[in-house]
Amino acid sequence: MTLSPDAPHRSRLLGLVLPTADAPLATAGVRVPGPGGTSDSTLGVGGVGRDPAGRSADGAEPAPVTHLEVLPPRPAGHAPWPTWAHPTVIEAFRGRGAREPFTHQVEAAELAHAGRHVVLATGTASGKSMAYQLPALTDLTADPRATVLYIAPTKALAADQLSSLHGLGIAGIHPSLFDGDTPVDVRDWVRAHSRWVLTNPDMIHRGLLPQHARWIRFLRRLRYVIVDECHAYRGVFGSHIALVLRRLLRIAERYGAHPTVVLASATVSDPAGSATRLIGRDVVAVTADGAPRPGAEFLLLEPGAEPSATGLPTRRSAPAETARMLADLVAGGARVLAFVRSRHGAEQTALSAQRRLSEIAPELVDRVAAYRGGYLPEERRELEAALNSGRLLGVATTNALELGVDISGLDAAILAGYPGTLASMWQQAGRAGRGDVPALVVFVAREDPLDSYLVHHPEAVFGRPVEVAITNPTNPYLLRPHLACAAAEHHLTGDDLAVFGGDAALECIEDLIADGVLRERSAGWYFSGLLHPSDEVDLRGGGGGQIVIVEDETARMLGTVDLGRAPGSVYPGAVYLHRGVSYVVDALDFDDQLALVHQERPEWTTTARSVSSVDLRDVEAERGLGFGIRCGFSQVRVTEQVVGYIRRRLNGELIDQRPLDMPEHTLDTRAVWYTIPLEVLASVGIGEGRIPGALHAAEHAAIGLLPLFAGCDRWDIGGLSTNLHPDTGDPTVIVYDGYPGGAGFAERGYAVLGDWLTAVGDAVASCACQAGCPSCVQSPKCGNGNEPLDKAGALVVLRLMGERLRVVGAGG
Repeated sequence: MTLSPDAPHRSRLLGLVLPTADAPLATAGVRVPGPGGTSDSTLGVGGVGRDPAGRSADGAEPAPVTHLEVLPPRPAGHAPWPTWAHPTVIEAFRGRGAREPFTHQVEAAELAHAGRHVVLATGTASGKSMAYQLPALTDLTADPRATVLYIAPTKALAADQLSSLHGLGIAGIHPSLFDGDTPVDVRDWVRAHSRWVLTNPDMIHRGLLPQHARWIRFLRRLRYVIVDECHAYRGVFGSHIALVLRRLLRIAERYGAHPTVVLASATVSDPAGSATRLIGRDVVAVTADGAPRPGAEFLLLEPGAEPSATGLPTRRSAPAETARMLADLVAGGARVLAFVRSRHGAEQTALSAQRRLSEIAPELVDRVAAYRGGYLPEERRELEAALNSGRLLGVATTNALELGVDISGLDAAILAGYPGTLASMWQQAGRAGRGDVPALVVFVAREDPLDSYLVHHPEAVFGRPVEVAITNPTNPYLLRPHLACAAAEHHLTGDDLAVFGGDAALECIEDLIADGVLRERSAGWYFSGLLHPSDEVDLRGGGGGQIVIVEDETARMLGTVDLGRAPGSVYPGAVYLHRGVSYVVDALDFDDQLALVHQERPEWTTTARSVSSVDLRDVEAERGLGFGIRCGFSQVRVTEQVVGYIRRRLNGELIDQRPLDMPEHTLDTRAVWYTIPLEVLASVGIGEGRIPGALHAAEHAAIGLLPLFAGCDRWDIGGLSTNLHPDTGDPTVIVYDGYPGGAGFAERGYAVLGDWLTAVGDAVASCACQAGCPSCVQSPKCGNGNEPLDKAGALVVLRLMGERLRVVGAGG
C-alpha cells in the first residue's frame, strides 16, 4: 500500500479541510502502516515538518499540517452464536441486523455466562453492548426473577442504553432508568418491578446503598453488574467509584447474590489490571477486536499564525481552526463531529461555523449545532436523533458525545485539543467511519505543551499503547468516608478488610473509631451516627468540601469549586466565566463556603499569584542517578497562600498587580521529585543565577506533559522548584498530586520518569520560540506570573536528567 502526498491522490474529505492543494502536505510526514500496524513507508519532505529551528524543509514558516497517518481498513471477524444463548434473544439481535456476532462479543459473552468477571476493551462502535446484553438477557429470559444492574458514568449513556434495550423488544424485562431525574413515584415502581435497572455511580452511592433494604427483591436475584465505559473511572473520581462498587458487591453478597461483573472499556493498557483494581476482584480481559473498520486518514495539524489586534502575529486558536474545517466539511456534504474542550468553546465553535456557512453555503446554516452537558434530556435526544438521521450535518460538542451514545454514519471527526488521555482521543476519533468509506480525523493542537508535543511527535499518538487507568482506592482521604458509609449499610467485620484494602482499611477504621464515627463491638465495627453519611462524600470532587458560587443580586447558584482550589480561582476580584457569561467575584467566605459574584464584562483577565512550599515527609521510594543526582517519590505537605492577582488586557498586556490577604491552604499528598547538586549544574553551564529560571521552566514543561503518561489533566497536578530545598539540601524540582492523599499521578510519573522527562526535553527543544511560550514552558496557572523562566537552561536540565535515567535504566 502506498500513498503520494501529491494533491491528486488525496481523498475528497482531506481536500475539503486543507486550504490549498499544494504546500501543506508537501512538508508533512505521511506514514502508511503495514500489515502488522507499523509504518512501512514515510513519504513527503521534512519528516514531521520542522527542523530544530522550527522551519519547514524549504526554509519557510512551519506548515500547519505536521503529519498524516493512514489507518488501514480491517475486515470483520465473526463467530457463531453461543449454544447457550436463548433463541428469543438471538432472534431479537437478528431482527436488529446482527446476523452473526463478532469474535470479541462471543468471547466476552462466554466468559460472563461462565461466571467470570470480564472486561471488554475494544474500539469505539465495536458492539460492546451485545457482549453483555447476550448473556444478561438470556438469564433474564430463562429466569423470570433474575435482575441486572447497569452503571454508566453519564445519564445520557444510560438513556441511550435504555433505548437499545427497548429496541430489542424482549418482553418481561421492564428496563428502567433510576437516576436523579426519576420522579419519586417512578422510583418505587422501579424497585418493585424493573429487572434491568440503568443508573449511575452517584445514584448507587446516594440512592441505592443507603436504602438497600428497600432493594431486597432486586439485589437478592442480581445476576450481572454491568459497568459501561469503565475507562472513564480514573484518578480521584475512579478511586471513589472503585469504593462504591466494592460496597455494592458487598451488600449484594449479604443478600445471597454473587453477580458477575462485566466491564466495557475503550482500548486501554492493562485492562485486566485496571478493572481488577476497580472492583477488587480478579477480572479477565478480552482485547482482540473483531469489528470491521473502514480505515481513516488521521491528520495532525498545528494552526498557523495570523495578525492580532496589536499588529503582532499570534497563533490561530484551535477552536477557530476547528470552526473553519467544520463549516468547510459541512459545505462539502460531509457529516462531522467536532470535539471541543469546554461547553463555552462548543457553543462558540458552532456559532463560528454558522457564520462561515452564511458566507459560503447559507442554506446549510441551520444544519450545524452545539451539543454539551447542561441541556435538557429532551434537547439532547432531539439533537442525537437529528445527527443520526442526517438532518444535522455538523455538531460541535464537548466530550458528552465521546462515550457510548449511539451516533453512526459520520464521515469525519475533528478534535480541538488533546482530550486528556489517548483512550479519549481514540474514542473521539472512532466516532467517524461509515460503511467501507475511509473516515477523516483531524487533531488540531492548542497552544499547549502537550498538544504541541503530540503534533510534532506522531509516534506518541500512533506508536504507543494508551495509558493505564490510574486509581488509588486505598487513599485514606477517600477510604475513610467510604468505610463509614459501608458500616452504615452493614457493620464491618474482619472479612471486609480484604475487600477495602487490608492494612490500609484497618488503619482508617482505627481513625474512625478515634473520631467517634465507628464503635467497636465483638461482632465488628458499627456506625455510630443516625443519618447515612453518603452526603459527606463528593464522588466527583477531591474531598474537603465545596465552595458554592452564587450571583449576589439574584441568589442564583452558578456552580461549585473544590474548597482546595477556591483560593486560586474565586478570590475577590477574580473574573469567573459561566456558560459564556463573565462575572467578577465580590467576596469569598470559607466559613459559609460561599463565593458571591456579580455579572460584568471587564476588559481584562485575572490570574492568581501565590507563594508555596513543599515539605518532603515520608520517602516511599528513592534512587541515586550518579554524581549526587537523586529522584524519589514521597508523601509531602504543600502549603500555599494566594497573595494577590494579576490583571491583563485581553491582548495580554499587563495592567497591574493587586494584593490579597487570603488564608494559607495545606494539602497532604504525594509527589515525584528530583535533585541536582549545585556543582553538577555549574559543570553543565547553569550557574547560580540561572538555576531558578531553568528549574522553573523544567517544572512547567514537566507538568504540561505528565498527562500523556498518567492520564490526568494539568490542573490535577501542581509543582514547585527551588534552588535550595531545605529537605534535600540541593536544587530540586517537585511535581505533586493536587488531591488529598494523592491520586496516583505522581506515583505514575516516578515509575516512568525517564520516558517522561525525555519527552519533555524533546517538546521544549522542538518548540520554535526563543525565550519560552505557552507551547513549551509557560503555564496558565503559574502563581509567579511565569517569572523567572529560562528555556535554554531547562533544556540542559531535562537532557541531563534524561541521560542519567537512561544510564541507570530507571523510569521507563
